[in-house]
Amino acid sequence: MNGFGRNYRVTVYGESHGPEVGVVLDGVPPGIPLSEIDFMEDIARRKSGAPGTTRRKESDEPLIRSGVYRGYTSGTPLCIAFLNRDARPAEYLSADDGDSSQKPSFRPGTADYTGNVKYQGFQDPRGGGHFSGRLTLPLVAAGVVAKKMIEKRYPQLKITAFLSQVGGVPLIRDKSFPQAVSDMITAAVEQGDSLGAVISCEVTDIPAGLGNPFFDSVESLLSHVIFAIPGIKGITFGLGFDETLIMGSQNPHIGGLAGGITNGDTVSFQVAVKPTPTVGKKGRHDACFALRVPVVIEAVTAMVLADLIITPA
Repeated sequence: MNGFGRNYRVTVYGESHGPEVGVVLDGVPPGIPLSEIDFMEDIARRKSGAPGTTRRKESDEPLIRSGVYRGYTSGTPLCIAFLNRDARPAEYLSADDGDSSQKPSFRPGTADYTGNVKYQGFQDPRGGGHFSGRLTLPLVAAGVVAKKMIEKRYPQLKITAFLSQVGGVPLIRDKSFPQAVSDMITAAVEQGDSLGAVISCEVTDIPAGLGNPFFDSVESLLSHVIFAIPGIKGITFGLGFDETLIMGSQNPHIGGLAGGITNGDTVSFQVAVKPTPTVGKKGRHDACFALRVPVVIEAVTAMVLADLIITPA
């Protein structure tokens, strides 16, 4: 299904080259100040334009369709939409796509084939349809609202995601790309190829006691929603696999979690983003989609924390 969360319920809709994409949020408390301007900072971090990102240019202007009255959330379902103004569906259709006697062409490494099977050939395949990275835009919107909900109760809590590796080259936090990485991105663009990356995320000043044992552990919930982002291939917490290389006495709850519950220390995890498939084949794609993903990681992390923090009405 396309919904996530219990107390803070997030449902995304739309297709990459359809009329619009958007999100419906249920469980948002009344009385939170909210306008379209509140979304723009995080939306700008996800936008294309930097070297290695898609040539598709969308305004990404949020349209609040319901759930806000006189500048405050009303407590009813909140709907935020984004029009697709630079859609070019023809770039994804081959000559035989409209011929029922021909087998459709599936792009390797994408959800073209699995989506076709899942929806019995009725899905919108253009640019990945509902499976597209375009659907991360509604997730960013959901994250903006979640951050506001968290801030109301825990104003010091901060979620920060950043690139820590591109194409196998480690990066220094808050520093510009080394020349080797810039050269790799340029070469990938010129060759019609793509690069993968690793994104690190930290949640600071988080209270102890969030999460539940076993199925609703913080790790379980974060992993669930992180893998909803197209192109994610792995997640590790704390030292990840490197924890197997040290003794137990050297590892006092690294990563801010114990028994699936926050212990009050900084929660840290790392996410692997695969290279964009079929970059130079059809349509406009990112040579390194991960460049635009840190804000998406922050957004879905905020979704999980808001769901754990808020009390149902």
